[in-house]
Amino acid sequence: MKKSLKQWVGVGTTVIMAATVVAGCGSTPETSKQPAASPGATAANAKPFAGKTISLVAANHPWAEAIKPLLPDFEKETGIKVNVESFFEDQLTQKLTVQFTSGSATPDVFMYRPLQEGKLFYKNGWLQPLDDYAQKAKNYDFADFAKSAVGSTTVDAKLAGIPIITEQEILYYRKDLLQKAGIAVPKTLDELQAAVKKLHDPKNEMYGFVARGQRSPLVTQVSSFLYSEGADFTNGDKAAINTPEAIKAFTTYGTLLKDYAPPGVLNMSWPQAFGIFAQGKVAFLTDANSLYQNAIDPAKSQVADKVGFAVMPAGKAGSKPYSITSWGLAMNAKSGNKDATWAFIEWATSKDIVLKTQQKGNPGARASVWDKPEGTTGFPADLVPIIKESSKNGVDHDRPTVISVGEARDAVGEIVQKLMTGETNIQPVADKANAALQAIMDKDKTK
Repeated sequence: MKKSLKQWVGVGTTVIMAATVVAGCGSTPETSKQPAASPGATAANAKPFAGKTISLVAANHPWAEAIKPLLPDFEKETGIKVNVESFFEDQLTQKLTVQFTSGSATPDVFMYRPLQEGKLFYKNGWLQPLDDYAQKAKNYDFADFAKSAVGSTTVDAKLAGIPIITEQEILYYRKDLLQKAGIAVPKTLDELQAAVKKLHDPKNEMYGFVARGQRSPLVTQVSSFLYSEGADFTNGDKAAINTPEAIKAFTTYGTLLKDYAPPGVLNMSWPQAFGIFAQGKVAFLTDANSLYQNAIDPAKSQVADKVGFAVMPAGKAGSKPYSITSWGLAMNAKSGNKDATWAFIEWATSKDIVLKTQQKGNPGARASVWDKPEGTTGFPADLVPIIKESSKNGVDHDRPTVISVGEARDAVGEIVQKLMTGETNIQPVADKANAALQAIMDKDKTK
C-alpha cells in the first residue's frame, strides 16, 4: 500500500494540478494555493496536500465499508483528511440534490448511481468532467477500465464519474434439475424457453422461470432480452420500444413470466424473485450477478449448493447482457478542493485499491484485477468467467438513458405488464408506450 501510494503521488501530482486548470470550474484552482510537490520532494516523504480536508458522501454499501479501513493509509501518505458521511440510497440522492441545488461546494466527492441520476446531475452542472484528470494521470491506466463500465459514467461524450461497482445480468439455474432432466444449460433464448417449459411443474410447486415482474423494476432486467434481439430503448434521439425486435424481446420475457412463473410475479422485484428461487421452487432466474449471495448463501438459500451461473442466453443479435456501472465516484463541480478530490478518486480507483475492495466481494471495473487470481477470491470460482465474459460483450445501460428515468421506466414496464395480464396483441400497447417515451425524451431536452 505505502509503496503504491508514493508511486502515484510522486508522478501524478503535477499532472493533477495541470488537469485542474483545464477541467476545473466554479472555484479558484488549487494550484494557486497549494504548489505541487516535485517527485523528489514526495520521495522524501513530503505530503503534497498537507492540511487539506475533503468530504466524501457515500452510500450504505459494501464498497464504502471496504474503503473506510483503508483511508488512514491514504491520509498518512497525502496529508488529506477525508470526512465521510453515509446514507441509504434514497437519502443519499435527496441529500445530494438539496446540496447541489443550493450551490454547495460540499461534498467534494460522492458515490452516485450513473444510470439513475447521472444525466440529471450532469445536465444541472453538478458533476465535474474528469476526462483530463483520468487521461493525464500517469500510471493510472484509465484504459484498464471496462469499456461498458466507462460508457455508463459518460454523459454527452464527457466522463462524469469513475466506475467503482459493476453489474451484469446473468442466468441462474438449478444444476440438479437440469442434470436429472438431461437438459443442457441454455445458450439461446429459444433453448431457455424450451427448458423452462419442460421443467415447469406447478402441481408440485416447481415453476420454470422467475424474474422481476413489477412495472418499474422489470425494465432493467428485460433490457438484456432487448439487446440480445438487436433492439434498444432508443435509437439516437428517437424512442424505439415498438420495433419488431423489441416486441419479440418483450413477448419472450412477458410470456415466460405469464406462463411459467410463480403466483404473484406481477408484484415481484428482486427480493421476492430471489426469495422463491432460494426456496427451491424455480428452475431458472435472470437477474444481476451482484445479487448472487441470495442464491448460494446457505443462510438464505435452501438450494445453495445446487445453483449454477451462465451468461445471458443469446437472441438474434447474440448474447448481449447489460454490463453497467451501478455505482461510481464523482466530483462536485463546485468543490474548492478539486486537486485533492481527484487525488482521492485516483487512489480509490487505482489497481491496488480496486484489488483490495474486490477481494471483499465488490465487483470492480478494472480488467487487470479480474485477470489476477487474487482479484477473484471474493467470488465463486464458477461465477468469475461468467462475469468476465458478460463484461466483454455487455451493453453500458440497463434502462433508457434519459433525465426522467422513473417516468421512462414506467412507460416501458407497461408493455410487459399488459402482456403478463393477458393482452395478446401488444403492438398497440408498445406504440402507445413508445409515444410516451418519446414525449419524455423531448421534454428532457428543455430541462
